[in-house]
Amino acid sequence: MFLDRFSVWWILLLTMALVFACIEIGILRGRARLRSGKGKLEVSGAMVGAVMGLLSFLLAFTFNGAATRAESRKALVVKEANAIEQAWLRAGFLDETSRAAMRGLLRDYLDVRVKAAMGQTDLPLALRESVALHDKMWALAEDAGRLTPGSISTGLLVQSLNEVIDLHLERVTMGIRNRVPPTIWATLYLLLIAAMIMLGAQIGQSETRHFDLEIAIAITFATVLFLITDLDRPQEGLLKVSQEAMVELQAKLHAH
Repeated sequence: MFLDRFSVWWILLLTMALVFACIEIGILRGRARLRSGKGKLEVSGAMVGAVMGLLSFLLAFTFNGAATRAESRKALVVKEANAIEQAWLRAGFLDETSRAAMRGLLRDYLDVRVKAAMGQTDLPLALRESVALHDKMWALAEDAGRLTPGSISTGLLVQSLNEVIDLHLERVTMGIRNRVPPTIWATLYLLLIAAMIMLGAQIGQSETRHFDLEIAIAITFATVLFLITDLDRPQEGLLKVSQEAMVELQAKLHAH
């Protein structure tokens, strides 16, 4: 997505600059019309209010969706940590050789997941490593199942591994793929541009300008869009998804 080329801080600054620029364009348009003798530009307060209301509604809708997804990401971190720990404990039912191999793979898997979530490694590479580790762990579980067919303990281990693999897909989907669509971003900024130009036209036809109010408007809208962007990017900016549950489990497994 185009906006992903910029950090959240650049989004904040560029949005503020865009608001100021659009207001100034509107002011110049309104004053030029007055100087031409054509009379005031017919931009009523009701029209500006309607566009502002639509923009506010879409901002609220988008913010709520981004906040909901952020909460889901936090819950998935805890669920994945629990699933990995459960698989680790149930690996204890295996024979000594298989137990050591399975727990070693689970440790490696947890390391990869933590580094990927905290931005310490290349994400596509980390995803490939995760899938490769899934295959290795599942192959060990299959071997154990063939050696002890009908074993309840092996069945429990397979169930835990299946949950680990499912949660991998859920976190990838929620953290990388399920984000604010580009169409909504484009609509938000088009409405923002239209609303600020119309507001500027009204200001341009008035006798005085209130720079403090213009600054407040720019900061307000830029901050809301900044927060939406921040919520939409789990490990960037101020509102990061905590990986504390995974980090604590990592320390526990390595200590073991």
